[in-house]
Amino acid sequence: MAEDSQRNFRSIYYEKVGFRGVEEKKSLEILLKDDRLDIEKLCTFSQRFPLPSMYRILVWKVLLGILPLHQETHALVMMSRKEQYYNLHRALKVIRFINESTPKIEVFLHMHQLESGKLSRSQTYPLEPDDEVFLAIASTMEEMVDDDVDCYWLIRSFVNHLDAKYRDSQPHLPKAFEHYLNLEDNRLVTHLKTCYALDKLPYDLWFKKCFAGCLPESSLQRVWDKVVSGSCKILVFVAVEIFLTFKMKVMALNNADNIKAFLGKIPQDNTDAIVSKAIDLWHKHCGTPAHSV
Repeated sequence: MAEDSQRNFRSIYYEKVGFRGVEEKKSLEILLKDDRLDIEKLCTFSQRFPLPSMYRILVWKVLLGILPLHQETHALVMMSRKEQYYNLHRALKVIRFINESTPKIEVFLHMHQLESGKLSRSQTYPLEPDDEVFLAIASTMEEMVDDDVDCYWLIRSFVNHLDAKYRDSQPHLPKAFEHYLNLEDNRLVTHLKTCYALDKLPYDLWFKKCFAGCLPESSLQRVWDKVVSGSCKILVFVAVEIFLTFKMKVMALNNADNIKAFLGKIPQDNTDAIVSKAIDLWHKHCGTPAHSV
């Protein structure tokens, strides 16, 4: 345990002072020099290492299919994406579905609905569960990405990625969470069962929304690196590590609703450490997975 704590401390310290990732950054730069990008190698890199912030958006756009593999076509493709973005935006303004005061994430939602043929006839139509997921992810992605065009395409593609790749896996994540938490600390699982809290945990926030609205974007980017590159199981270990980090607080709560309320609004001051430890747990239980769901 002491060795694990020391390793976690070192990894966090090195990242804070900028020592971590120098060789990894060079490796990624080599991968990105090829005209035809290698999806398998990019996924493997993202599974093994944190993506440098200066390359994250480019890698995400390639892995999510926004950009093609051949880099010489990127400028032309993004020009087309930009034109499509403004066409959708203009159409929504023409039909008076949006205006200058419409919040940006709602504009993105309506653009996605229009593009997918799901735009309702009225703006007062109640949101579907998938719309709530879209808005949560959009709110977080907006904090990560400055350019509106890039932001929309990343939100749209990320949400589609979750639906296409992980829809069948998501219902099994709560059981996986219980399994791995039991391996790490069975007293916590016993406490949750005693409080009848296991079925009331904020699984939608954790697994459907990928912790959007729970963790700050600065911490969440490294988690989404793994989700984009092929693993939603990382979400399980983030949930496990949240419990391990706030064990004393959770053990002091004897009401399922209070536990759920606390987990929906966890303290934000040590989330970088939570993510680092969650990634360590992920590697501990799953090795160095590539495309592991």
